[in-house]
Amino acid sequence: QVQLIESGGGLVQAGGSLRLSCAASGGTFSSYGMGWFRQAPGKEREFVAAISRSGHSTSNADSVKGRFTISRDNAQNTVYLQMNSLKPDDAAVYYCAAARVGYLTVERRDFEYDYWGQGTEVTVSS
Repeated sequence: QVQLIESGGGLVQAGGSLRLSCAASGGTFSSYGMGWFRQAPGKEREFVAAISRSGHSTSNADSVKGRFTISRDNAQNTVYLQMNSLKPDDAAVYYCAAARVGYLTVERRDFEYDYWGQGTEVTVSS
């Protein structure tokens, strides 16, 4: 059983930056593809970014391309989401998730993820 704990959320002004972290425990971290998703009030959960088990491949949602970067440190069992040029539309609860996938797979589909964190809230003021 993998436990995921997100941190780093908070209040930021539009145009600002935040870095989210997700610490994993209870499993072999490098065995999991990792992803970030978000859910704003009244909206469905949406894909933000994903990274392969090695960290060599990533994928971002179109809405965050050029602004958000996902990375991972397998030695530290942690995945990160660097968020720059934040917009009010980025405000949401951000969740990290772990998926048992192939070594090269970058998974964008939320139903393929096996474990989820509790979320960390990001608020962006205009």
